[in-house]
Amino acid sequence: MKNNSLFSEFEPVLAKQWKQKIQMDLRGADYNDTLIWESLEGIKVKPFYNHEDVEANSNFQFTGEHTWQIGQIVYGGNPNLANKKALDILKRGAGALVFEISDVDMDWSALLDGIPLESIPIHIDFHTLEVGALERLQKYLGDRASKIYLHIDIIGHLAKSGNWYQNLEKDHQAFDQIQTLTATTKGISAISVDMSLYQNAGANIVQQLAYGLAHVNEYLNHSTDVVSNVTKEGITFKVAIGPNYFFEIAKLKALRWLWKSLAAEYGIETDCHILAIPSKRNKALYDYNVNMLRTTSECMSAVLGGANTVCNQSYDALYHKDNEFGERIARNQLLLLKEESYFDEAIKASEGSYYIEALTQELAQKALGLFKQLEASGGFLGELKKGIIQKKIKEAAAKEQEQFDTGKLVLLGTNTYQNPEDKMKDSLELFPFLKTDKRKTLVEPILEKRLSESLEQNRLKDE
Repeated sequence: MKNNSLFSEFEPVLAKQWKQKIQMDLRGADYNDTLIWESLEGIKVKPFYNHEDVEANSNFQFTGEHTWQIGQIVYGGNPNLANKKALDILKRGAGALVFEISDVDMDWSALLDGIPLESIPIHIDFHTLEVGALERLQKYLGDRASKIYLHIDIIGHLAKSGNWYQNLEKDHQAFDQIQTLTATTKGISAISVDMSLYQNAGANIVQQLAYGLAHVNEYLNHSTDVVSNVTKEGITFKVAIGPNYFFEIAKLKALRWLWKSLAAEYGIETDCHILAIPSKRNKALYDYNVNMLRTTSECMSAVLGGANTVCNQSYDALYHKDNEFGERIARNQLLLLKEESYFDEAIKASEGSYYIEALTQELAQKALGLFKQLEASGGFLGELKKGIIQKKIKEAAAKEQEQFDTGKLVLLGTNTYQNPEDKMKDSLELFPFLKTDKRKTLVEPILEKRLSESLEQNRLKDE
């Protein structure tokens, strides 16, 4: 058969030939010292990639059509006000809702009234563990078509707070009841894993992936009901997106790849649902408008990495209470990406990139290796109770903090190009720093902390 390729008359260029040409252009400078840098994950990033970097491995590809939704978080303290806000933001372009629920006596009919559940995905992030609230939700939904994602993560709560909601036995009993309750209800996904905690605490990407995989494996090992529910309705990963643009794209692709590999061991064929939100770790109090640039880049990574729902973070979320202006700007950032920049159509733009495919493979392989180490040592809960996971995250966070403190990792307007006229002391509506609460815990909690906190505290004192 005749080869009609436009480039068939050219000989393929090997990596060895590219490297030789680069070395000539360097005029004596060392290739490795000058052009290769090492990431926080220990990955040596080369100046170029070609087909030789990926041809020996299978590549991750989306199967079928993949779309993403603009999500927005709504606090459900007052169901009537939350409903009014939800209906308004749906009119303004949001395509998914994330309700934060603390009230065990939630009036679901008031909260969800008028929302087209058949077309709008609903995420319900419970801050409590109460089976009765879910029974009432199930009764309200009845047989109507809907897609509900329940964010109930008892292991994630233990990791974040250091304690179970009540105790190990009662939490697992409630968890089992929830699995039984939702097993017969179509359209409710009842298994979720909050991986954002690890990123916001300073874990590197390999750790985030491995801990997320080990975290979900604890649930899959728990009971056949969990496996049955995941098989029927899938699982949700909540993921924080950091500033390393290409690495974050590869992270989400690697996560989906790793999930499929783990799910296959349990006979599960359903894909995972990824809810992505920008990281808190690199957000700054001073020169806060730069946070819009950070979140835009992070949301782009989330979309190109294959997130199903992307929730943006307001530029002033660190120090301002929820406000219409900040939320509108955050939502409009996503609308600009989706409608004006055609990111809705460019969802697969990252496929075929040698660099991203190579990163995806290396992150997945490193994470799988760490996952196997965790499982051999007793699993995620075992290592959490020993304090091993907390220790490893602290070590990774300290390494990143050192880069920030020395200026190797730059936050514009914060550790470089500071505006001495910028004053924030009188603008704080919220406490923007790590809060410590001395109390007895079963395990050492994993604490979220931003990179610029110490620097900002010193600047506030000097105002």
